[in-house]
Amino acid sequence: MAATSTNKQPLLVDHVLHTVVDLKGATVATGGGVDIGGTNNAELIVDSTTADGCVLEDIYAISRNEAYTIKLYLSSANDYLRPQQGVYVGSFKSTSTTPGTVIRYADKPVVLAPVAQVNDTQLTAFYVPKGKALWAAIEANDANDQGDGAPLLGVQGGWY
Repeated sequence: MAATSTNKQPLLVDHVLHTVVDLKGATVATGGGVDIGGTNNAELIVDSTTADGCVLEDIYAISRNEAYTIKLYLSSANDYLRPQQGVYVGSFKSTSTTPGTVIRYADKPVVLAPVAQVNDTQLTAFYVPKGKALWAAIEANDANDQGDGAPLLGVQGGWY
């Protein structure tokens, strides 16, 4: 029996998304924890609070001249990343101090939907559900760090 006989439709991207934001000054508290500090300057990356869900195929950082840990959060708010509304969903390190080096977020969840097989590799993607927003911030290296050498963060995918 064909998959369409149960009225299941494939996930089709309605319009594409590719955005890059500057994480300079987008800091959260130091210390390596996953909790959102009371005061933060996180950057809104993808806003699906009033739009359809979004699938991100790629999340990457373009290094400037310092290494930083980039933290990602999902929240129901699109105006400020509040501790009671946001939840930590992952992080990765922009480890290079060579400007222009691209580092990719490798810990995206695996795709469970039927997809074409590619050399026995499990495909990955990051899903931002309808009603949520994706936020990003860098972990400050110390209390005085304002992230002047923070990387650029890019995401690519689309709404469906």
